[in-house]
Amino acid sequence: MKLQTIAKYIDQPAVISKLHSLMPAALTLTGAGVWGYETFHHPHRHTGSRRSNTNHHHSKTQNALKNAITIASAAGSAYIGAKGLKIGGKRIFKGLIDSPNPKEVLKKQSNTIDKFLSAKLTDDKTLIKTLENFKDRPFTLKAIETLTQRLPKDKTSKQFLSEILPEPENLNSKEIFQEIKRLSLIGLIPVIGGVAGGIGADIMTGTQSRKKTANKVKEGVYQYLANIFLCNAGAGAALFAGEQLAKAKLINPLTPLKKLGVIFGGITAAGIIGGSIIANYISKKCVDPLFGKKYSKNEGIYSERKPEPLDIALHADDIATAGILSGFKWIEPALPVMYFISGYRAGIGYRNNSKDK
Repeated sequence: MKLQTIAKYIDQPAVISKLHSLMPAALTLTGAGVWGYETFHHPHRHTGSRRSNTNHHHSKTQNALKNAITIASAAGSAYIGAKGLKIGGKRIFKGLIDSPNPKEVLKKQSNTIDKFLSAKLTDDKTLIKTLENFKDRPFTLKAIETLTQRLPKDKTSKQFLSEILPEPENLNSKEIFQEIKRLSLIGLIPVIGGVAGGIGADIMTGTQSRKKTANKVKEGVYQYLANIFLCNAGAGAALFAGEQLAKAKLINPLTPLKKLGVIFGGITAAGIIGGSIIANYISKKCVDPLFGKKYSKNEGIYSERKPEPLDIALHADDIATAGILSGFKWIEPALPVMYFISGYRAGIGYRNNSKDK
């Protein structure tokens, strides 16, 4: 099976719209899974060690409530950031991710196919049968191969194919940075929601302290800069530079696969390598003094927050960034779920050197 066929399959509008419709369920299941794991696998993450059976039961209940509030806030804000918010039928906030209705997408696909068939531009029975069979459902890999091989090569047929199986978008310089801004906002909202939810959970359970609040803010800075914003900025800057070099004919034009390579280079340089250093520096120089802790030159830059395996795993959203900037849309529905984890980590104020870890 050709890679191009697979790419067309997962990036077809009917598949993408279905993935968008599954996003709320995926976000809910992920949140429930995180709550169960953090509540029962790490019962003292926020509440300290066990002193007695009574205190243990109280701390476990308290921890379950705090996790529920933090997760609901991070997941809810991730959903609102993606889908938008309506209150009483009035739109308060427009979502940052377009989520086409699957039924409307299939209806449009059916109308486009009917229009093409009515023009009688082909008498290929296999092609006609394939189009008729996939009016109201996503194309299979085999059907896509049939379309790409058997459709006539005239202008009308090419336009028809691009409508039902769009090619990856070729973003210009302005669009690259518009996408970076949009992706960064999608990531910022659940981080803010997680921090707010975590602080609110502490207040509701009577466990708030200046140190806990500071840790949540610092982890929010770390998650957003190291795992989201600087990765996006590095990707956009690398792609912009590559496009400018291609325009100047200093390098060959960037194909979608070459774009991926350039983007991952920018992500590695700006986010994975530099992001944690910058985030820790801001936490020490700005956040700590804000909460009453003096900055010490004797502390190493990683004295509190070192990159860990989960942080590396959270860079999976960089695959989404790379795909979107390369013109692919299929992974975009997963962004709220990926960014929700960063929001939750910020909400619990995770620190490497935490005694409750």
